[in-house]
Amino acid sequence: MLANLVLAEELTRLGLPTTLDESYDRYVGTRWGEMIALIEAALGRPVPSDWGEHLSDTMMARFRCDLAEVPGAGAFIGSLGERPRGIASSSSPARLALCLEMLGLADAFGPHVYSAELVSNGKPAPDIYLLAAERLGVAPSACLVIEDSPSGVRAAKAAGMEVVGLLAGAHIRSGHEARLIAAGADHVAPDWAEVARLALA
Repeated sequence: MLANLVLAEELTRLGLPTTLDESYDRYVGTRWGEMIALIEAALGRPVPSDWGEHLSDTMMARFRCDLAEVPGAGAFIGSLGERPRGIASSSSPARLALCLEMLGLADAFGPHVYSAELVSNGKPAPDIYLLAAERLGVAPSACLVIEDSPSGVRAAKAAGMEVVGLLAGAHIRSGHEARLIAAGADHVAPDWAEVARLALA
C-alpha cells in the first residue's frame, strides 16, 4: 500500500493525476521498465531523467517511517522451521533488502531473495519463480507460492506451482479475491493463519 500511495502522489506531481486505486490497477506486479513505459505513454512524454531516483528515494524514506508487518506474516515465517523458503518479487533488490531489514526478516530468507531484475521476463512470465525454485533446489511442482497480485498468480501457475492468493495486505480491495481466482489461484486465504493451515497441513 505504501509503495502505491507514494507512486500515486509522485505521478500526480509529475502531471499525471493518479489515485491509489488507479496505481493498484495499472502498476501492481509490473517491473520498473514496464511501469515507466506505461507512465510515459499516459503522459505523452518521457519522465525526467532523475525521476526514477527521486521516486525510489521518496519511497524508501516512507518505508523507513511507516512500513509495518501484515499481521501474522512473521509468525508464519517463523513456523516454517527448516523448510526451504524464498522471496520471488518484482521489487528491486534495494527495496527488498530495506523491507526485510525493517521487518526483522532478513535472516529468515538468507540468500534466497530474488528480484525480477535477475531474469529476462518479469511476472506474469514464470522466470522469477523458476529461478527461485532452482536456487532452492525444489521442484516447481513441490512449491507453494503465496501471492497477492494477479500477475504473480499467473506467473506462479505458469511455473507449474500451487498458489495461495493472499488477501491480507492493506492494499486489498473489494473484488480482489475474484481477480486472484480468475488468475488461477488454487486457494485464497484471508489472513496468514489460513496460509499456515494450507501450507503446514
